[in-house]
Amino acid sequence: MTQLIQYANLRPAPWKNGGGSTTEITVFPAGASFDAFDWRISLATIAQDGPFSSFPGIDRSLALVAGDGVLLDFGDERFVLSPSEPLIEFAGEDAVHATVSGQQTTDFNVMTRRGVCRHRLELRVVRGTEALKRRSATTLLFLADGESLTLSSARERIAMVRYDTVIIEAGEDWTLEAQQATVMVADIIRN
Repeated sequence: MTQLIQYANLRPAPWKNGGGSTTEITVFPAGASFDAFDWRISLATIAQDGPFSSFPGIDRSLALVAGDGVLLDFGDERFVLSPSEPLIEFAGEDAVHATVSGQQTTDFNVMTRRGVCRHRLELRVVRGTEALKRRSATTLLFLADGESLTLSSARERIAMVRYDTVIIEAGEDWTLEAQQATVMVADIIRN
């Protein structure tokens, strides 16, 4: 089954500390709480410096979508999520303090429950027509940048605009088509 999630229909929720907001794109199982999800996909806006919430037992990936970047301080290690280094993976229980570099950032967030499933996240630039190589039974495509992207199989054709997400669970071959687009491809792999 293929599902288009239109960003225009989603609503952000402000963080309790006031430092940003999160727009939940999808969660599995549907409606699951933070303590019960297998996997979760969201878009977060970091507007102020501050700590990340702790998610014990969760593996996380962040990808910079918009903004200058953010310094992530893990105590013994620091990483700058930036246009030149747009992806990072870390454990949800890690103590992380974020320092915004200039303007607020918008970040694509993939979370999977360790022991239940895992994920792979890749940033891909599409120019023209390209085949989508699947690595799992569940693949999510997020249009991070570009005006539009068309996703086609032998049976379906789906038009996406910026920040839309498509969940693909069928085993068909898919083609991506755009003049130029940046796409986050997240594969959810069951253990």
